[in-house]
Amino acid sequence: MPPSLVSLLLLLLLAGLHAAAGDVSEVAALLAFKKTLSIPPGAGDFFAKWDAAASSPCNFTGVTCNSGGSVAGINVEVLGVAAASVPFDVLCGSLPALATLSLPSNELAGGIDGVGGCTGLEELNLAFNSFSGIVPDLSPLTKLQKLNVSQNSFTGEFPWAALASMPDLTVLAAGDNGLLDQTDTFPAALTALTNLTVLYLSAANIGGVIPPGIGNLVKLVDLELSDNRLTGEIPPEITNLSNLLQLELYNNSLRGGLPARFGKLAKLQYFDASMNMLTGSLSELRSLTQLISLQLFYNNLTGEVPPEFGDFKELVNLSLYNNNLTGELPQNLGSWAEFNFIDVSTNALSGPIPPYMCKRGTMSKLLMLENNFSGQIPATYATCTTLQRFRVSKNLMSGDVPEGLWALPNLEIIDLEENQFTGAIGDGIGKASSLNSLYLAQNRFSGAIPPSIGNASNLEIIDMSSNELSGEIPASIGSLAHLGSVNIAGNGISGAIPASLGSCSSLTTVNFAGNKLAGAIPSELGSLPRLNSLDLSRNDLSGAVPASLAGLKLSDLNLSDNRLVGPVPEALAIAAYGESFHGNPGLCVTNGVGFLRRCAPGAGGRSASIARTVIICLLAGLAVVLAALGAAMYIKKRRLAETEATVGTGSGKLFAKKGSWDLKSFRVLAFDEHEIIDGVRDENLIGSGGSGNVYRVKLGSGAIVAVKHITRARAAPASTASSAAMLRSPSAARRTASVRCREFDSEVGTLSSIRHVNVVKLLCSITSEDGAASLLVYEHLPNGSLYERLHGPEARKLGGLGWPERYDIAVGAARGLEYLHHGCDRPILHRDVKSSNILLDEAFKPRIADFGLAKILNSATPDSTPGVVAGTLGYMAPGDLHTTVLLAQFSMYMRARAPPYICDKNL
Repeated sequence: MPPSLVSLLLLLLLAGLHAAAGDVSEVAALLAFKKTLSIPPGAGDFFAKWDAAASSPCNFTGVTCNSGGSVAGINVEVLGVAAASVPFDVLCGSLPALATLSLPSNELAGGIDGVGGCTGLEELNLAFNSFSGIVPDLSPLTKLQKLNVSQNSFTGEFPWAALASMPDLTVLAAGDNGLLDQTDTFPAALTALTNLTVLYLSAANIGGVIPPGIGNLVKLVDLELSDNRLTGEIPPEITNLSNLLQLELYNNSLRGGLPARFGKLAKLQYFDASMNMLTGSLSELRSLTQLISLQLFYNNLTGEVPPEFGDFKELVNLSLYNNNLTGELPQNLGSWAEFNFIDVSTNALSGPIPPYMCKRGTMSKLLMLENNFSGQIPATYATCTTLQRFRVSKNLMSGDVPEGLWALPNLEIIDLEENQFTGAIGDGIGKASSLNSLYLAQNRFSGAIPPSIGNASNLEIIDMSSNELSGEIPASIGSLAHLGSVNIAGNGISGAIPASLGSCSSLTTVNFAGNKLAGAIPSELGSLPRLNSLDLSRNDLSGAVPASLAGLKLSDLNLSDNRLVGPVPEALAIAAYGESFHGNPGLCVTNGVGFLRRCAPGAGGRSASIARTVIICLLAGLAVVLAALGAAMYIKKRRLAETEATVGTGSGKLFAKKGSWDLKSFRVLAFDEHEIIDGVRDENLIGSGGSGNVYRVKLGSGAIVAVKHITRARAAPASTASSAAMLRSPSAARRTASVRCREFDSEVGTLSSIRHVNVVKLLCSITSEDGAASLLVYEHLPNGSLYERLHGPEARKLGGLGWPERYDIAVGAARGLEYLHHGCDRPILHRDVKSSNILLDEAFKPRIADFGLAKILNSATPDSTPGVVAGTLGYMAPGDLHTTVLLAQFSMYMRARAPPYICDKNL
């Protein structure tokens, strides 16, 4: 064989061996990546072909190869896979041809330091994960065309200068990283990226003014700079971006008017500059005929709504509330497209309501409250079955309400307050199966309340006060199980108060003042467990004050100016109700308080007999309780002795190591149940609450976690139980255990499914074999609660919070609430938001905690209505009330974001 032929064969053999070795190396790198992942069952099929026996990785699902057989792309998207860290250094070092690395919408964590080694990358997508730490220098990625690291938890300074080495970049998305260091000026490197088509930097802590250089990015289709700290005016150069389809600038501090020639943005479809300080008129928008959504609420805009808006054939969303707009709305507004909603509330607009906004049968919200609109409600809305909210309160409207409007099946709110409407409340209201709020106060409605109202089973609020209603209160009102507030004050309603009202177990407020009601006050009202305010004043009620009312916890009681007689129950004859009984000369008291006359001898004879009977019953009951208490103390002492014998005297541990425990993990763990159980001891106690104690446990790895101990069935040891707890009856203990069991199940069920930077992370749950005790293991947040920082005894020693920190905490907590309410598949109501349930991490970033009272809303569950108030009614600490109101307002603002988060007014 010729030597040249032998050499050629050797070269081919070596090349084949080299290629095979390359395949093995790439397979190994991909399997190393797979090994770090926690793969949910639904993603199992995706990784079925990722096998070590594979001859080539090119057959792996989600992996693409180039013509030479080398891995060129990895696409593991929206699978819910989790990892504590991703081996970017292994992937980048072993896959030299890698051009696409796309891992969005998973649960990946850790840093991304090694990604800079993937020098051939053209696309890097790590969005919607939990990556953290500092974003490394990305300047080696000179071929990058698409970079998306949005919605993560990165900290420190973003490498803005590195972008200069990426001249081909077309997509840059680094938004929703609120932990990044704030910039004092707009990053200059951005204005040189002239190939950009998408620039998404919302909630990236960017400050300063928008520079004129933004006009260099003429290829931009999507520009989003919302939720930052931008100041100054919108630069005129922005009108050079003639290809823009979407412009989002909301929630900044921009001033001035819309720049001249803004109409050059002829392709613009979505424009949102809400929650700024913009002034001037809307005239620059009159030629933007392609607009689909226009949102400019919470500014200082003036002038009229351009009549050209009535000819916009694509417009479906219009939100201009809280400005100073005047004049009339175009009558053809919303008549061309599948119009969705309008909110022009809190302006000075006048004239009639445009009649054709539901012409295509798609409108969901009509919000026009607090203006000067006049005329009647157009009849066209009586057939708009898609309407969910109809709010025109505080205007100058008049006439009868179209009959069909009362019966719309999807309508949740009818708000007609403070107008001049006349006529009757339509009998069709019984068909309004979704209606939860009915506001009709301060109009001229007449006639009777229709009995069919009892069929509107979801009603939570009824306010018909200050009208000209007559007739009687229909007994069918007792069918409204979710009714929380009813106000018919200031009408001419007569007859008796129906006893069926006592079936409305959710009622907190009843106001029937200023009518012609007669007869006795039904004793059934005393069975309303949540009733907090009762006003029956200025009627013609007679008879005695029911003794059952004494069992209520009323913060407001007014029975004045009636014809009530007899002794006032002693529990109500107190100074707090000193003005509650005026104008009832027949009433008296037996305890000598000064605001009513003393009852004559014998007037309270029946009451005294009842009192004697009650005392006898109480003494008998007390004897039973004492016997049960003795037995309970004996059993408790024996259990305590057994516990001390098992655990060991003086060890401080709550649990022995013997026994079986069940651990359920919700994240990747680096510890086991024994390490947690061993750390739950007295010396590690850091707090306590209604559902158990909280311990600070340091793991063998040096990491620290917080452990909440929830007892399900057994009473606490005698050394730690309060005297009140020791005196509880067995039934009360069972109820407490049941409540704690529900709180444990609620907290696990809620937090195990939540992934958000502003909601505390639940790592796992640990339950004893007998179910008597449960442990919830959370991330440890070293700066304690917001309450401790604001009001706690060591607040000054710990260091106070400045206003910037308070603002960041409020925004973060609001984002957490916004996610719970609108970002989950099913909305979650926390129901116990207060400063002590907002915890702070090492950077003072907030986490919403303590989901023991949380509700996951489900239309199939009868008791899942948000109208039922959890916790104590009638009182909220002023600090917590202020916190809750602020967070609710911020949560509303967060809903102002572009679709699917569209803000509407719900005052």
